[in-house]
Amino acid sequence: MRITSSSFKNNERIPEKYTADGKNINPELIISEIPDGSKSLILIVDDPDAKRVVGYTWVHWLVFNIPVKENKLVIKENSIPGIPGESTYKKENYGGPSPPKGTGIHNYHFKVYALNKNLNLQKMAPLKSIEEAMKKNIIEFSELIGTYSRD
Repeated sequence: MRITSSSFKNNERIPEKYTADGKNINPELIISEIPDGSKSLILIVDDPDAKRVVGYTWVHWLVFNIPVKENKLVIKENSIPGIPGESTYKKENYGGPSPPKGTGIHNYHFKVYALNKNLNLQKMAPLKSIEEAMKKNIIEFSELIGTYSRD
């Protein structure tokens, strides 16, 4: 399985449009080579570099039970492709990079997990509940990393 974006390449800067300094909408994401037997996808976008600022990994977007119909899925800009989980922002939609000035380059991890089932969780479920429910059902994992800073 692979996750890519038409908006930026792996380990490259995320365009301002997809950050809190721009339109603050999610970039288009392409998930390809989804393995056979996948029933749903989970997307987690987080910033582990936030630990050095706030003491924990900042979750920018969390979506589960993204339906799988083929071996490729395109997540359009400014969309919610499945059931939203609870981000650190406590909102349903994507919250783009917003690193404090003076904290250097932050790495934003766009992580996708293919699962062999849908999760029986409520909308806005917290990350811990999602991680617990998915851990024995992961078929495959892929990651795309984008960078952003205000320095």
